[in-house]
Amino acid sequence: MDRILIIQTAFIGDVILATPLVEKLNRFYPRSKIDFLVRKGNEGLLRDHPKINKVLVWDKKNAKYNSLTKLSKRIRKENYDLLVNLQRFTSSGLLTTSSKAKVKIGFSKNPFSFAFTRKFPHVIDQDKHEVDRNLSLIQDLTDESFQRPVLYPSDADYEKVSNYRNEPYVCAAPSSVWFTKQFPSEKWVELFDQIKPDRKIFLLGAPGDVDLCMRIQKESVNENIIILAGELNFLQSAALMQGAKMNYVNDSAPMHMASAVNAPVTAIFCSTVPEFGFGPLSDDSRIVQTNEKLECRPCGLHGKKACPKGHFKCALTIDTKSLA
Repeated sequence: MDRILIIQTAFIGDVILATPLVEKLNRFYPRSKIDFLVRKGNEGLLRDHPKINKVLVWDKKNAKYNSLTKLSKRIRKENYDLLVNLQRFTSSGLLTTSSKAKVKIGFSKNPFSFAFTRKFPHVIDQDKHEVDRNLSLIQDLTDESFQRPVLYPSDADYEKVSNYRNEPYVCAAPSSVWFTKQFPSEKWVELFDQIKPDRKIFLLGAPGDVDLCMRIQKESVNENIIILAGELNFLQSAALMQGAKMNYVNDSAPMHMASAVNAPVTAIFCSTVPEFGFGPLSDDSRIVQTNEKLECRPCGLHGKKACPKGHFKCALTIDTKSLA
């Protein structure tokens, strides 16, 4: 195979969990050129990736369908030998079926999977991580071995955070796109008030997370909290997380970022559960969740905008003493 395209146009964490395919395909087909399609905003995850030839970008927010049409034409011109589609939705199915790729592989849940060369089930169960499900698509082309996600911060990324790594520190990413996946701000304050006073606490996130971080910083008695949300890009954040004594995260993208640089991580699960197959993969990883038996938990595969029951016990009953 000379040309390969991987499609994953979902969220940040989904892109990270797709990187094992890059590693394995590169290992088995080292002469192949591997391209990767992401949604606009996520391309920074794969910047200067040593095993990726090109990163294609789909602008889903501005002129979505016009952008999709242009992208489809571009993909057809590439004449890919292999296209692996990890997305299970219509748009990616259209790109796949119209691609003219010699071999098209994807999940059977995709509405256009009937036109794929090969399709495989995507089943949420307690035995498989999402990485295993993704790797199943190329198992026949590679082997059955597991491969952890991998990101590649550059020397410049490490240099950007070098001054922060001069003394012991922990990182925390307190925000999440979904409310019920996000550990409440008052619980973050409880946690930070217990962190050893000789350790800096760096709060990571996007520019939109700054207000949350400022509220946590203001309410905590810990004077070592430093807000870096909005200051670091994806790979710089990963570089900083790699040197931390611990990284405290929700069931969200920063957890997968930690896994991708094998950084120590404590993952806090509120409304979701690790059994869905999206848990941390670092060698040094912990999962923390409520000890209460709640009939309403989990309330769904993904997070929700609000607690359906109105009490949010899945988060508020987590003991922060088990975290620090």
